[in-house]
Amino acid sequence: MPQSNTDVIIRACGGDEEYAALVDIWRSAVRATHDFLDEADFARIESRLASDYFPAVHLTIAEKDGKPVGFAGVLDGALEMLFVSDSARGQGVGSALLAEVVTRQAVSEVDVNEQNRGAHGFYVSKGFVQVGRSELDGDGRPYPIIHMELPNNA
Repeated sequence: MPQSNTDVIIRACGGDEEYAALVDIWRSAVRATHDFLDEADFARIESRLASDYFPAVHLTIAEKDGKPVGFAGVLDGALEMLFVSDSARGQGVGSALLAEVVTRQAVSEVDVNEQNRGAHGFYVSKGFVQVGRSELDGDGRPYPIIHMELPNNA
């Protein structure tokens, strides 16, 4: 059943026919927030979103005015991805998505690019604490990762 937070509707992904819209959201969000990402890495990640990354997670979509504006991907209690279209940033979309996946999918951990200070601050403001750090990302690239968790009493 879709959940609403003011004018944001949160719902499950309807299938791979929605992937193109999610790639557009990812592209908009990453262009606005990941200025540290090398162009070749951007292209490599973008090319694998629909084929590899989206099918590997449970996708939740945020809509405004009937149009997807954000999404979250969860696997085994870990938030693997949360992206909001640049045009919808700062409007509560990310907060609504995070609240949904924490409540309904038992999300308790997230990894954040260290260079993405905005995302790090967002998760800290939602109660996540740093529990570790890796010098390289999951693909062995030089993008340090901050490992975060929600404390047990959160």
